[in-house]
Amino acid sequence: MAAAAPGALGAWRAGRVRLVAACCARLGPAAWAKGTAPRRGYSSEVKTEDELRVRHLEEENRGADLKERAKMHSSEVGPFVSKIRAVINDIANLPVPTIAAIDGLALGGGLELALACDIRVAASSAKMGLVETKLAIIPGGGGTQRLPRAIGMSLAKELIFSARVLDGQEAKAVGLISHVLEQNQEGDAAYRKALDLAREFLPQGPVAMRVAKLAINQGMEVDLVTGLAIEEACYAQTISTKDRLEGLLAFKEKRPPRYKGE
Repeated sequence: MAAAAPGALGAWRAGRVRLVAACCARLGPAAWAKGTAPRRGYSSEVKTEDELRVRHLEEENRGADLKERAKMHSSEVGPFVSKIRAVINDIANLPVPTIAAIDGLALGGGLELALACDIRVAASSAKMGLVETKLAIIPGGGGTQRLPRAIGMSLAKELIFSARVLDGQEAKAVGLISHVLEQNQEGDAAYRKALDLAREFLPQGPVAMRVAKLAINQGMEVDLVTGLAIEEACYAQTISTKDRLEGLLAFKEKRPPRYKGE
């Protein structure tokens, strides 16, 4: 995934995959269809920020095509999975908030993509799980690392060892997703919820959003004392910005701020 502009926003949808980006750089294909290799055809169609608030990508993504995988020589499997892992890592490393909206199936690699996002929402009818052990392999796109960080080690082991598939309600109960919605007639309840969350995020200062994500992500990997030092360093990045002054001026003038990511 190519880097997006600071303060941009993404929402990824599994089943029919939608990646919604509200930013100054278009986010291109981040998923693969029926096991084909991840495509990295990103574009940068920057005009003005107002012209490029929302873009979406829609694809089928239910994980790997096992018939295709069976035809692969053993020497091809490692590089193939490495490419998948690289794309998922790129999504995880985006400097902007990302939301995975799961309205359909997110099994194996589909769930690993969702785990790379900051926030996950799902329809109650959605199905998700890391099912690789059924095939005598393990999750290879970060699932063994990100699932325990999301729901705890013991529960993550249980789900991976059993290859269990959860619906939206079950996923909410274990903390895998933040919100669960009853599916609507259009089949996009989670996607609509993701857009609602996106609208809450968009007015905030772009630099603040970027460094807040950085502080949280890096802080969770270290002890508290080190994490507080990371927070201090990240906070310092906001002090000299024009956006901080604009925020104070807007508060004084009782008007919405006009942030520029500067």
